[in-house]
Amino acid sequence: MNENPGFSGGQVLLALLGGAAAGAVVALLTAPQSGADTRLLIRQRTLPMRDSAACLPKPVSGTGEAAREVLNAALVKNGEAHS
Repeated sequence: MNENPGFSGGQVLLALLGGAAAGAVVALLTAPQSGADTRLLIRQRTLPMRDSAACLPKPVSGTGEAAREVLNAALVKNGEAHS
């Protein structure tokens, strides 16, 4: 019998947000503009996000820590743990 219940909604959301962030980083790094312009664009777009992230409810803001714990547990299980 398969004991894997599948992915939870939180895991799917975290994967979606991570993929979107990775895509945005790649798009910015490969854009045909100067480094100074890219840094300015990143700063302009991340400052409002940082301010709004500070207002997130406690359960949502702890999602990153929970994901890190799951990853570390999987690495320990496979003998690949890093400190």
